[in-house]
Amino acid sequence: MGSSSTPSRAFAAAFTEQAGEAGVLTFADFMALALYHPELGYYRKERARVGYGGGTDFYTASSSGPVFGEMVAAACVTLLGGEPAAREHAFVEIGAEPGGGVLAGVTHPFAAARTVRVGETPDIHGRCIVFSNELFDAQPLRRFVRRAADWRELGVVLRDGALHEVELDPVLAPWLPAAAPEGYVFDAPRAAAGLATRLAAQPWSGLFLAFDYGKSLVELATATPAGTARAYHQHTQSNDLLARAGEQDLTGHICWDWLAESLHAAGFTDAKVESQEAFFIHHAGGFLSAAMAAEAARTSQRKLAFLQLLHPSHMGQKFQVLHARREKV
Repeated sequence: MGSSSTPSRAFAAAFTEQAGEAGVLTFADFMALALYHPELGYYRKERARVGYGGGTDFYTASSSGPVFGEMVAAACVTLLGGEPAAREHAFVEIGAEPGGGVLAGVTHPFAAARTVRVGETPDIHGRCIVFSNELFDAQPLRRFVRRAADWRELGVVLRDGALHEVELDPVLAPWLPAAAPEGYVFDAPRAAAGLATRLAAQPWSGLFLAFDYGKSLVELATATPAGTARAYHQHTQSNDLLARAGEQDLTGHICWDWLAESLHAAGFTDAKVESQEAFFIHHAGGFLSAAMAAEAARTSQRKLAFLQLLHPSHMGQKFQVLHARREKV
């Protein structure tokens, strides 16, 4: 709380223009500006963000090479009931990074595979697998702090050339926790739920599949007293959310309950959240058994990729997977 940071002149000008006469943005609006401004936004710049090379800020499951895509494809086949059904579905990856998608270089049985980049409007119709990997955690967070009997939304102002965090007026909303200790910070990923609603509203049927990190509503309301928002810059995690505006990643845990509710409201059924490890073991077990048997006698990059994706101390438990089905629109 009480953090401040000096932005670039260009970002300060964009902030001032959007803030208008009030001179203040909610943290969610600041996060949207910092990540998605058409020219200044972190995710709108043509640069490498993901991977292990110089200048990158974080890595994801796709950094492990084609192994992740192979496992995803195998799991989708299982969830759809076999290859004949899979061949009737197009694979649509939402929010893919420039330079390829999860199925790049992967042999798959799907009718087609395409990617939707940040800033592009998704056009989803027919039978589809709608897939995302760390998409929802990058949606703007609304931040609140508990003061006495109220929840006050956190905002950002530009004062004396620096960005400062401020507390705004009390807010009433049915999804805010009924009670919390003084000073408890509740990071509400409402935009992530809104995105799920918009994706589900399009005329398609099939499989929804989201890989991300998140928590239940109860966990967000009781087990994260400092909130979940954080920044990543050059593979270093930070709590300085206002620093390097437009130059660092901002993220926070999503609420799996809210995403599942958005899907259920649109006619999806059997929504389930599993750890990444459990998801692949349950739904890509045959592929894993054959692949691991082929690598058993050697230590290879492929074997190390499996370990990174599945082991509980690596990505196996850190990430979860939400999947759900809709038979018809």
